Formats: sequence, structure tokens, C-alpha cells
Amino acid sequence: MGTPVNGAAAQDSAKKSKDKRDAAAAQRGLQFRRHFTIVGKNPFDEATWETRDVSILDDSGQAVFSQHNVEVPAFWSQTALTVVASKYFAGEHGSPKRESSIRTLVSRVVETITGWGIKQNYFANSESSEAFKAELTHILLNQYASFNSPVWFNVGVREQPQCSACFILSVDDDMDSLLQLQTREGRLFKWGSGTGSNLSSIRSSKEKLSGGGTPSGPVSFMRAYDAWANIIKSGGKTRRAAKMQILNAEHPDIEEFVDCKAGEEKKAWALIEQGYDPGFAVAGGAYDSVAFQNANLSVRVTDEFMRAAVNDELYWTKNVVNGQPCEQLSARAILEKIAEGTYICGDPGIQFDTTINDWHTCPATGRINASNPCSEYMHLDNSACNLSSINLLKFLETDGSFNSQDFRHVVDVMITAQDILIDNASYPFEEVADCAHKFRQLGLGYANLGAFLMSKGLPYDSDAGREWAAVLTALMTGQAYKASAKIAAGLEPFEGFKPNRQPMLDVIRKHRDSLSALHLSHIPSVLRDEAAAV
Repeated sequence: MGTPVNGAAAQDSAKKSKDKRDAAAAQRGLQFRRHFTIVGKNPFDEATWETRDVSILDDSGQAVFSQHNVEVPAFWSQTALTVVASKYFAGEHGSPKRESSIRTLVSRVVETITGWGIKQNYFANSESSEAFKAELTHILLNQYASFNSPVWFNVGVREQPQCSACFILSVDDDMDSLLQLQTREGRLFKWGSGTGSNLSSIRSSKEKLSGGGTPSGPVSFMRAYDAWANIIKSGGKTRRAAKMQILNAEHPDIEEFVDCKAGEEKKAWALIEQGYDPGFAVAGGAYDSVAFQNANLSVRVTDEFMRAAVNDELYWTKNVVNGQPCEQLSARAILEKIAEGTYICGDPGIQFDTTINDWHTCPATGRINASNPCSEYMHLDNSACNLSSINLLKFLETDGSFNSQDFRHVVDVMITAQDILIDNASYPFEEVADCAHKFRQLGLGYANLGAFLMSKGLPYDSDAGREWAAVLTALMTGQAYKASAKIAAGLEPFEGFKPNRQPMLDVIRKHRDSLSALHLSHIPSVLRDEAAAV
């Protein structure tokens, strides 16, 4: 398949996006201040370094990975080092060119991103670019935040690296499109990304083909997509491919979709009883012998469907081809089937279509039909999103307070770094490249909420825990939008902003208003006010 590249149209879109933003940035650019670092001091020199050996053993005690004398900050856990050394170090294993230091890995990514930012005039002056580089180095080295895996896999290794972990791909009801989706998913898996699709556009097994005969329906094609996902390892590494498959509750094959994975789970149980290996990723084992093990499944439901379930009413499924009613089903029975499947095997989940599109920032361009594999990214079809996560534990002080200033600074740096990635990354398909350059989708989240609450002595399932999650999410969201606005002022707003300006501002206001409606009695008033004001 080769390295993913932009087609001519996508390259032209990228060039226009770069040229326009470069021209604006040359006049302004971004001012960056130092927060964690000091001029003249290398962030790497602030850490205490040591060398360790890394190994991963299989169930029989045999080493499946090993690397000796890896340079690592002394405070890094062995688990963190093992993940990074086995997944993210560039270079063939055993080769003298293979990376063997966290210092080298972080430098590769930071130097590349900063160089791109300088070339695109992101920074107002050299002091700002040096500050950005030092701050990003400190943040990554000290585990304040981390990029999604494709950045670590590919940035600084390939000239135009794939940087986005998450993609949403559309599919049409024709054979070329159905096969194209399989090819596109395979390419994304190869370069370390995951993808989600809504399969409701595929005609059901209850309809007719135009030339006569009966269609296979989406669940049949899911078997083929699942098999390819099982074959292709993500990023050429040992982690599995990630995918999401969605079907609307109104699709005539919804019952087959809801039941499919639970049915395969029961087959696996029977095989385990007959002596097959119960391990999940074991070749020839029970789960290797059944279908639908490589995707998350979700049912899209509307408010209308949920009201029908509450009132124990029937609802109509609709033919894909002509939109005519197909058959009546019990909404409550479907919901109970979903709950049973989730109990048996964790799937399918539910996506609330009405609410999702009510909070859509770009509805003038198109609706939200699908999500990425983990459902945190929801946006337009044929789009991409690069992600990063902030480590909440790093901001918890010894007295139990939360260091909001450190937190907000990390948000600023990570959002800027992610934005720089967009025009310098490659996208395997022209539609995705065009959407990425026009809408510049970024995903910023946090990790370690459970550990954060545990450190504060708070139950995860408690009012206090939910209040902390709400206020931290609000602070992060507000600061991320603020950082994005600064980038837009220093360069240019994203191309898709103008037609979506009002709905986007409305969604931001809804975020703000939702915080003011919460009762945050367990949150310090200073932090509560800061989150509301950002």
C-alpha cells in the first residue's frame, strides 16, 4: 500500500490552506510564554536519567519483546517504559538505528512539530518558538500530556506522516463503495488509526436488489470488515485494529445487528467448554474462531425512539432505498435486546442521535452520522481527528488542590501542537484531506480521572466525583476553545467556520450554560468560578 499520500486535489487543498494561514501568520503569529521552563536550561537536563531493560513475556514465559539499556527518566514507571519502547520507538527491532531513549523519542516529535510551526509562521518571534519547544518537551517528558499513537509512530519518521488516530468514513449502497470502505479501513489500520462508519445507508436483507434477488444486508458485510480488521495490525505494531460500526434503530436489519455479537459470544462459550483456549488474542482460540471481535457496535437512537420505549409503543423501521415503512417493532423490546447484548459481551452500545446533532458545531455543512471507535470523536463523515490526553494526576497538589494554571497552560500548548500537525500530516483519501484542512478537527481529553478521584478519597460513583469531572471538563473545554480562538486570531479561522459561525457559538454557549446549571457544592469556589469564566 505504501505511505499514505494526498491526491492532487487534496494536496491543492492543503497548499491553499497553508498559504492562506501562512500569509496571515506572517503578519501576526502567536506569542508563547514559558511556564515550566527557564531560558538557557534544557528540559532534558532537569530529569534524572537511568537505563533499564524492557521485556514482555507471553503466557508461557517466553519473551515476545525485549530491548536492553533503554534510557528513561527515573520517575517513569516500568509499565510506561514498556509501552513506549515496544510501541513507539522508531527503527527496526535489533537495528543499531532503533531508538533507545525517551530523550530521542520526545526530541523527534517536538523538533518536527516546532520546525513545522516555524515554517508556517505560527510563532510571533524566535523567543516564542523556543518557548513552545521547551514547554512541549517538558510536558511530554514529564507526562503532563501525550499525543495519540500515530504521532509517536510516524512524526519525524516519515515526511508526511499520518497523525490522526480517529477517522469517520461514509459508505454508499453500491458494491464499489462497500469494497472501497474495506480498502480504506485497511489503510488506516496499517498506519495506526481507527475508524467508524454508520452502515445504515446499506439496504437491508428485507429489501430487493434492482436487478432482482435479495440483498445481503449490512451484517453480512460486517463479517468481511471484521476479518480484515483481525488480519491488519494497527500501525504495523502488536496492537489490534480499532473500528466502530453503527446502525440506526430505524434500519430494517436492526434486530440482526443487535443480536449478532452476543450470538458469537455464545459460540465462543461453547468452544471454551470443549477445551478451546479462552484467551482473546490467541490464534486458533475460541475468540479467534468467531466473528465480530474486532469492532465496537452501537445503535443510533432518536428521542422519538426513546419516548416509544418509555411508553412501550411500536415504531416503524424504514426501507433504505425508498424510505417507506418496512415493519413495526417494539421499541422497548429492542432496548431490552440491546441491554442483554451489553450484559453478555459489552455490545451494542447506544448513541443518542438527537442530542448528538443538537450539540453539533457545524450543522450547516452536514449532520453527524457516526463516531470513531471509542465514540469521543463525533463529526462530519469522511473526517479525521488527531487526539491528545492530559494526565489529571499531574495537577493534583499535595494539599489536595488542583493547579488550574498549570492545567490551562498545558491545554494551550497541546492545542497549538495539534493544530500544527493538521497541514503537515498526510491523509489517505482526498475527501478526508479536504475535510481536515477545511475544519481542522482536534480532540483534547484527559486521562486518570479515576486515579485523580481515588487520590482525593472520592468514590467514582458519587456526586462529588461527578462534580469534579464536570468542572475539569468545563475548564478544559473552555480553555481549548480560547486557545483555538487565539490561533484563529493569529492565523486564520478554519475555512468551514463562516457558514457555521452561529451554531458553533450557540454550542459554546450551551457548554457554558450547562455548567451554570450544575450544583457544584463539592468544588472550591475559586475553581468553579474560573471554569465558568474561561
